Amino acid sequence: MRSILFAGLMALAGPAAAEVLSAGPNGFEVRETANLVIPVPQAYAAFSRVGAWWNPEHSYSGESANMRLDLRAGGCLCEQWKGGGVEHMRVALAQPGEHIVLAGALGPLLYEGVSGSMDVKFERIAGGARVTMTYRAGGFARGNGDKLAPAVDSVLADQMKRFRAYAAKGGKK
Repeated sequence: MRSILFAGLMALAGPAAAEVLSAGPNGFEVRETANLVIPVPQAYAAFSRVGAWWNPEHSYSGESANMRLDLRAGGCLCEQWKGGGVEHMRVALAQPGEHIVLAGALGPLLYEGVSGSMDVKFERIAGGARVTMTYRAGGFARGNGDKLAPAVDSVLADQMKRFRAYAAKGGKK
């Protein structure tokens, strides 16, 4: 099994901004932001095609194409492969073109007593869209929440970069 530290998302234009907003022994909050030169509906649609842009190094199967995101309440950010599968997150809120909230503990957090909330907002700005993703995770975390925060932030920044590149191509491989 490859490294499975997770979460992902964003698209084109200026560089993505990434930051650890807060961190403590039992949890953390990180934020990724990207300004895109595509319309909000196109950014939202590209986001849903997670299997096309997710970094395979941060999957259980080693294949991004095994990732699916069903953007409806109760939908799943899931990965299926021959002989196995994993639910990474569950869609708690889906407002097409505006807002997505996913609930779940990504990557190695799955094995901790932790829950997480990924809040993804799409907003119209001059020349395109801004996508802001905030991931908060908290719980037991064996006192390592503050140590995990920079690693999670790094992985999410990579996913943002990959999403931006994918969206820059019009959301096509």
